[in-house]
Amino acid sequence: MKVMIVVTHLLGSGHLARALILARAFQHAGHSATVVSGGIPVPVLDRGDVPLVQLPPLRSDGVNFTQLLEDSGAPVSHDTLSARKALLLQQFAEIRPDVLITELYPFGRRVLRDEFTAVLKAADKLADRPLICASVRDILAPPSSPQKADKSHSVLARYYDAVLVHADPHVMPLDASWPVLDALRSKLHYTGFMAPAVTAPLHQTAGVGEIIVSAGGGDVGAQIFDTALRAAQSDPRVWRVLIGGAQARIAQLRAKAPANVIVEATRPDFRALLHQAAASVSMCGYNTAIDVLQAGCRSVFIPFDAGAEVEQTIRATALAQLPGIEVLRSADLTPDRLLSALSALDQSPHRAPATDGFDGARETVRRVASLWAQMP
Repeated sequence: MKVMIVVTHLLGSGHLARALILARAFQHAGHSATVVSGGIPVPVLDRGDVPLVQLPPLRSDGVNFTQLLEDSGAPVSHDTLSARKALLLQQFAEIRPDVLITELYPFGRRVLRDEFTAVLKAADKLADRPLICASVRDILAPPSSPQKADKSHSVLARYYDAVLVHADPHVMPLDASWPVLDALRSKLHYTGFMAPAVTAPLHQTAGVGEIIVSAGGGDVGAQIFDTALRAAQSDPRVWRVLIGGAQARIAQLRAKAPANVIVEATRPDFRALLHQAAASVSMCGYNTAIDVLQAGCRSVFIPFDAGAEVEQTIRATALAQLPGIEVLRSADLTPDRLLSALSALDQSPHRAPATDGFDGARETVRRVASLWAQMP
């Protein structure tokens, strides 16, 4: 099969990370897969030998996902949007995929509906129409009105053959965050959680006994980083603060970091560091949560809840039932409360690394291949 995955991450980098994991799984199974990305490039992500086509990049204005900015920070222009759509359609025509997968859309990224609709229409009118799938994580941003949900359901009914839900329905059904009507339920395919291959501990001192502070690969997490630097002044351990985004952020934080804090760019071996860490301090995005569970690392989750965001709070609340996990709301985040949460973790029982239910990428490939084989 030839697979084309279309994704635009606007704030963090989780959507692109999942698209790349999925593309690598298709390649490993002997298929070809191309990722077309419309967000800001994230060099730290491992794409292996997956072809990645970069559209003119966009990001959101913070948590205002209706306001798109270009890489320069200027509001997106009509010319940029037109160039993105033209390149997307060009790639579709050149690849002529057997399977078209859109990450998140139409459950989100509706601000980019013009370019998504253009490629969906191009696919739908072909005589040898590709299988069309939506790919979503365990938790979606709940629709703010029934009308918005209806619009998404209409697009799904018109164009989509399947919705790939990268979760376990017994742990986190899509119904927990999105209204699942019968017509949508018939298209749902739960694949299990999607994670990279398990990373073995490093044979080096980096991470050993440290507090690993992270906020993904995007330009978020300022409150977490600032609080961690102040908390580290009262804690003798080594704190390693991993910063995504611009180099200027790293230099700024290094200038005010105490001696026991290492400030550096987000590392490609982040997952391996967790195996050796005393604890992780992070937000609770899909990929980070899986990294923590697979490493068995004690963790303080500070769910991203700016604006109307609830996804990470729902996930963190569910995970807090496990040993070795503490949750702090961003409104409650202070150096003292962070240290108190870490102290509670020191007294918590060990949680073994989780090994089951994370083979969602391979299961996705199996499901998609089966659905494609049934196409008329």
